[in-house]
Amino acid sequence: MTLSVAQIDRETDQLVSEWLTLPEVARRLDLSIGRAKQLLKDHKLLGVRRGGGGPQVPAVFLDGKDVMKGLPGTLTVLQDAGYDDVESLRWLFTPDESLPGSPIEAIKAGRHTEVKRRAQALGF
Repeated sequence: MTLSVAQIDRETDQLVSEWLTLPEVARRLDLSIGRAKQLLKDHKLLGVRRGGGGPQVPAVFLDGKDVMKGLPGTLTVLQDAGYDDVESLRWLFTPDESLPGSPIEAIKAGRHTEVKRRAQALGF
């Protein structure tokens, strides 16, 4: 099982304040590393390469022992709109005055339906 993970650019990297390695994600979610990798493959989580080493995931994507509610559906909508992983990450973390805040902050605040609606509009 090979996992294809995009290399992130410096500007996008700086949008995220805290990153977790795959072993840290597995530990926080109480999963095996294999299951954590499967979350990336299934686009339930998004991970990218930062410099060398394995994939890393923004810490904000986890909510306690779960993936943040609304994130997997939003990632699917972004993928359907033609966004790759780095573009999706950039979109999620870039501030949007009309929300206000970034889409990821809106998802965290429970406004994932609004964020998904906006993501769907990107595909048209």
